[in-house]
Amino acid sequence: MTCSAVSSYKPFSHLTRPREVIRQFTPNWFAATMGTGVLALALAQLPVALPGMHALAETLWLFTIVLFIVFSGLYAARWVMFFHEARRIFGHSTVSMFFGTIPMGLATIINGLLLFGLPRWGNTVVPWAEVLWWLDVAMALACGVLIPFMMFTRQEHSIDQMTAVWLLPVVAAEVAAASGGLLAPHLADAHGQLVMLVTSYVLWAFSLPVAFSILTILMLRMALHKLPHANMAASSWLALGPIGTGALGMLLLGGDAPAIFAANGLPGIGDIANGLGLVGGVTLWGFGLWWMLIAVLITLRYLRAGIPFNLGWWGFTFPLGVYALTTLKLASVLHLAFFNVVGSVLVATLALMWLIVARRTVAGAYRGELFVSPCIAGLGNK
Repeated sequence: MTCSAVSSYKPFSHLTRPREVIRQFTPNWFAATMGTGVLALALAQLPVALPGMHALAETLWLFTIVLFIVFSGLYAARWVMFFHEARRIFGHSTVSMFFGTIPMGLATIINGLLLFGLPRWGNTVVPWAEVLWWLDVAMALACGVLIPFMMFTRQEHSIDQMTAVWLLPVVAAEVAAASGGLLAPHLADAHGQLVMLVTSYVLWAFSLPVAFSILTILMLRMALHKLPHANMAASSWLALGPIGTGALGMLLLGGDAPAIFAANGLPGIGDIANGLGLVGGVTLWGFGLWWMLIAVLITLRYLRAGIPFNLGWWGFTFPLGVYALTTLKLASVLHLAFFNVVGSVLVATLALMWLIVARRTVAGAYRGELFVSPCIAGLGNK
């Protein structure tokens, strides 16, 4: 869509009144903070330092913070102004899954505090990052338990309607684990480092086996009932998320382990964890390669008939981003040019996809057509 086409619409022309932005606001929007945040992190870690690239990455990270604050304000306002409609999300079998995007979006901000904030503001950012991380952990644990519990007790699900969005609430803990792996070495207290490291391992185990169980069901569902509706086309990429994040978590936590365990009187365990982290990271990366190729073929199949745009398109970004970060991390650990090349190609692809999705999101938000809450779609605009 051209700029002139966008300008031919009045702002929020698809809404009966501007307050519908709040009434129709859903957690799906936080997927944009995930995609933007992970692009910022990936651009800053490219093996070749291009002029202005770090500044661009930092700008994207600051933009992610702005988006997160705005979205949090809008969603909080919905609960205050339209409480009885907002609570319907707990019974919705799809939209409720996107609660997991809130802690995952926050995790990209925490990681950026270490990547961009430390050089700019020094160690004063570490206590802020630690507080935000524990908040992120609490939200991730709540999503990982309460959303599946509601799936079991009050929502309606069927195997033929199942998609990879089931992964969103459980993967949040895994993302928090990877963030803990980045943050733990920066804590001043050795015991505090150990607490965060062990907590991160628990979060990793809290998430990955459940995610892999869902992936098993997902493979069965697609074999029996074929691909989901085109509206859910981007969900094929979500499977790459827990695999890439799981590998990244193993690499980061394993890299932390020798120094942190040794500082707490357990040197042998740290060396074992380091080796397991590397082997586990490479193994999961290989598994992720299979899922990524499958996702590419599925997307090409959808493209034949056209894919309608919705906020689900942000699902193309974050999984690809964490897989790119894992690839670049393997390059730095193993010193293999292969991973540097592949990682750079993945980051370039991520940047292109972000530009496409962000442009269409801005256009859809301007017209108001992306502010739709399926939980209240049948209630009309009161």
